Amino acid sequence: MRPLYFVIISLVCALAAFTGPASAGPADITVTSSSIDPPILMKGDTGTLTIAIQNNGAEPVAIRSARLFGSGVVPLSDSYPAVGELGTKNTKTFTFTVRADGGEGTFYPVFVLDFVNAGSLRYPIPVQVENTPLSISVIKKPDAFSEGRTADVTIRVGNPRPNAASGVQVIPQGTGLKAIPSSAFIGALAPDASGTAVFNLTPAAETTAAFQVVWRNGINTHTADLILPITFDEDKRQADPVITNVEVRQEAKGYRIVGDVMNAGLESARSVIISPGEPATPTDPYRIYIVGTLDPDDASPFEVTLQADADVTEIPIVIEYRDADGNRYTATTMVDVGGTTMALSGGEDGELPLAGIVVVVLLALGIVGAIYYSWRRK
Repeated sequence: MRPLYFVIISLVCALAAFTGPASAGPADITVTSSSIDPPILMKGDTGTLTIAIQNNGAEPVAIRSARLFGSGVVPLSDSYPAVGELGTKNTKTFTFTVRADGGEGTFYPVFVLDFVNAGSLRYPIPVQVENTPLSISVIKKPDAFSEGRTADVTIRVGNPRPNAASGVQVIPQGTGLKAIPSSAFIGALAPDASGTAVFNLTPAAETTAAFQVVWRNGINTHTADLILPITFDEDKRQADPVITNVEVRQEAKGYRIVGDVMNAGLESARSVIISPGEPATPTDPYRIYIVGTLDPDDASPFEVTLQADADVTEIPIVIEYRDADGNRYTATTMVDVGGTTMALSGGEDGELPLAGIVVVVLLALGIVGAIYYSWRRK
């Protein structure tokens, strides 16, 4: 019996010697940290989960494999089939690619370490999924849009998410619409932070402008859209040139119209030009009258000269001007000339009219008479 006893004792000792490294036990292996990039996923996002472990025991521990499994947040990468031995006080990291397949909430994919000799370590890793997108709003736009007129529109992008968004940019889109710049880069937005982008929009027709915000959550690209209807109406701030104090004067060959032009709007009228319109024919010396720039509440005198047929009772006075963006506008004021009697024409250019000849003759007779009377008194 003694030989059998010694055989059993030898086998036990040999087994103990073989399993010695694992004697530290799974309890000596702990998960020291876990992180995911991006910190908060959105549904469908792919992230990188990093897990760190440490051997707190006095002996090395042999690890067979490392795995990750779960639902809601599922692993996409393979497991670690052969990990090897982890020395005392040493650490090791494992990286898994995961995807958020579930809804919103906190999910717990399980990290599993299988040891060579016996047992395993199971550790749930919290992963948060939140689908809140970036917010978009219009903080400045004109009271009304006008065909062909450039207007500034300011877009604000905010980040209500609990983690940062990167690569934020705004892209304006729309048919019949010219936008400058074609896109605006805001960059990274921290949680609760915001950024703005200013666009110059010039609509050729009533349309719809769409502002698309593109950003990244980690390596994942997301978009959000803001729709801005563009309809035409009278701009309450634009320049409004008005003609006042009009006086129609007789000319030898037509009319001379004098008056004042005033800007009753809230923006400057630039390159203001005044001229008579059809059926009148502009004549020298004031075929057109150049006023220049009229600031709000400014006024300037003007005069134009013209010819018109005898049966014409109204003459259109046309004001042409531009805004700060170079867009051209016109305004027309009708001037009544029906009660004005035209003077008789004196014939070709350079000839005196009949009334002028009579005045000259009378003045000459008066001078001759005065000379004759003076001569008789001597």
